[in-house]
Amino acid sequence: MAAPVANSGPGPGPGPAPAAGSGVGRLQEAALRRRERLKALRSRTGAHKNKDNGEPENKQFREDDEEDATKHKELKLRNYVPEDEDLKKRKVPQAKPASVEDKVKDQLEAAKPEPIIEEVDLANLAPRKPDWDLKRDVAKKLEKLEKRTQRAIAELIRERLRGQEEELASAVGSAKQEGSDSD
Repeated sequence: MAAPVANSGPGPGPGPAPAAGSGVGRLQEAALRRRERLKALRSRTGAHKNKDNGEPENKQFREDDEEDATKHKELKLRNYVPEDEDLKKRKVPQAKPASVEDKVKDQLEAAKPEPIIEEVDLANLAPRKPDWDLKRDVAKKLEKLEKRTQRAIAELIRERLRGQEEELASAVGSAKQEGSDSD
């Protein structure tokens, strides 16, 4: 294992800071320090290594994924015209565009608004009088009062007719009496 490189920055790490050098030199030193820290970290954590071949597990998975991906990929030639006979078998025939005229016509017909009101009623457009809402609210009460008024008028007429019948009966009775007196 390599010895740790001296730390040149104000960050954590052992060792004194070296004298100021060129900007590229400092970057190279920082890169070396990072590499050393990563190596030390890898050596401390040996749990992630595969026990069979010593490779990290995640590298092994990547290789398996690449092998599976190459097995499942099949070459499809859409725009390229190959000269080789084997490749000509893999050429995909030209796709014919589907007719969309019917779909467009249906959508245009569906988008046309249907006339909701054919005739305009001028009464609905004319402004209303300021007391229209009051008249509307009082209309029900007026209907009840109108019924009561009609009943009262009918009752008065009946009373007059009864009174006239009594007067008529008394007039007829008195006429009979006068006629019988004169005989």
